Parts: sequence; C-alpha cells; structure tokens
Amino acid sequence: MANVTFTSPKMKKDQTFYATAGDCRTLLSVAKEHKIPVDFECENGECGSCAIQVTVLANKQPMGMHLTEKEKTVLRLAGKITQEQIEACEVNDLPPPWRLACQYIVRNEDILVRC
Repeated sequence: MANVTFTSPKMKKDQTFYATAGDCRTLLSVAKEHKIPVDFECENGECGSCAIQVTVLANKQPMGMHLTEKEKTVLRLAGKITQEQIEACEVNDLPPPWRLACQYIVRNEDILVRC
C-alpha cells in the first residue's frame, strides 16, 4: 500500500488516500476516483494537461520510474524536465520531478502530488 497525498490551491486542504501498489492504475485514475481536481484532456500522454509534480516522502532512494516516449517528449517540450533529467532517469533510475498523471503508475512508496 502507498499513501498518496494530493495538494492543490484548488482544494481546501491536502487529502491522503491509500493506493494499492502494483495494480497498474494511473495516478489520474486514483485522483478521479477521489474527486481530486487534476486537469486532464486526452488521458493518453499526448497533451500534457495533466502534468503534476511528484515528491517521494520516504527517507530512502526513490524507486526508478519508466517514462514513456510520449511523456519524455511532452514534458521536455513543456519545459517541465530537461534532457539531463531524462538521462538521469534512464541511466540512474532517478525519477524526474514532473510527471503526467495519466502515465504515472502508483508504486509502493508514499508520495506527495502537487496538482
């Protein structure tokens, strides 16, 4: 189980939910299930409207995270991540600070999501 805490200026207070790690649901689906205001349009990683900041809330090395080619392109073109951050993700398994909620699969680690 992972604790997923959502924070947004659109919400009165932060909200934390349990998400089952490994069930292959996206962060966007968790947000929609709990009526968290995450912007989205296409839901397939092409538009970039669901860009979110993700911070791991553990005192250990964050889990490596695979970025889809669409996600790399969209986030880089939007100026959310750099080519160096993409390379660090691919080579050193260091997750970038920005992700697309429609592509991010919840892992077994507690995270803070800024919408």
